[in-house]
Amino acid sequence: MGKKKKRRSDFEAETENNTAENETELINGDSRSKKKKNKTHKDKYQATDIPTLTIAVPGSIIHNAQSLELATRLAGQIARAATIFRIDEVVVFDCKSTSGDDSTVATPDASDENETGAAFLIRILRYLETPQYLRKTLFPKHNSLKFVGMLPPLDAPHHLRKHEWGPYREGVTLKERAPSSVGMLVDVGLNKNVVIDQVLEPGIRVTVAMGTNRNLDADFVHQVVSSSKPREEVGTYWGYKVRYASNISSVFKECPFKGGYDHLIGTSEHGLIVKSSELDIPSFRHLLIAFGGLAGLEESVEEDHSLKGKNVREIFDSYLNTCPNQGSRTIRTEEAILISLQYFQEPINRALQRFEYQGQGSS
Repeated sequence: MGKKKKRRSDFEAETENNTAENETELINGDSRSKKKKNKTHKDKYQATDIPTLTIAVPGSIIHNAQSLELATRLAGQIARAATIFRIDEVVVFDCKSTSGDDSTVATPDASDENETGAAFLIRILRYLETPQYLRKTLFPKHNSLKFVGMLPPLDAPHHLRKHEWGPYREGVTLKERAPSSVGMLVDVGLNKNVVIDQVLEPGIRVTVAMGTNRNLDADFVHQVVSSSKPREEVGTYWGYKVRYASNISSVFKECPFKGGYDHLIGTSEHGLIVKSSELDIPSFRHLLIAFGGLAGLEESVEEDHSLKGKNVREIFDSYLNTCPNQGSRTIRTEEAILISLQYFQEPINRALQRFEYQGQGSS
């Protein structure tokens, strides 16, 4: 993986339609934005009152893997960690000196050999987040997916089995129109396709409200909802979204949440050592935790021209060493993610409790 050639910064992994117009909409998209084919990954996520957790990871860590198989396993570890700790957004960033135009997506016929570490990581993360019954439709064959079958499944709540019924299911729109309805058919991974209340482009991933009565009759119309609805309504974690940033400053500037990230945490062996039990994270709406690559976040800041002259500690609200007294001289990024997310669990929970208390007080 380390010898792959660089290519232009078009890092949105392709999905099912083989068109650059709507590929970024197909993964974790909100159906209400699907009718506009010129949407890009810079669009704001569906507004939510629920606090969100974001991790930022350098794509360069893929180049440190000695083979495609090992690179795939590394990406799988990050996907598992993001799911275990209920991460809402994963940002994969490069260390480019300036922010480039990354609004376009990777073309479906892009050469496998030219895929960068960031593009590879994005592809694997998105593939694993997608329910198994949708992958064949949403992801064309690609060399980067050669070893994904060896990875342990995320087993996330939205990865429902064929025999399971839930109030919501992920699905993909089909070309076939509903025979006795103004809507269209959606494959939600059950024995029968369901009818939805909208007419959308075929091959688009949507979240469908299934209800509780297990009704799959052709004359029963289901509603398409925002992908954030399951968490808002029933508190169910519904996977993570993935986006690309050309450098560390773009991670912050291109935040898709309204108001941006209101608390930034950087992790480094050079950071401040604070016990998890004593760490105070303020109430937040959108929290970002950033991880560095081989040379740490310091190098990412130094190579970013828009942050020229700034110290890494000026960029983040907190700059922490989450694994002091380490026995190894190096902690790999995928290891640091697991260690750090566990370290932040209690401080984050305390902050969320304060957020809920403040919300109750203002209501």
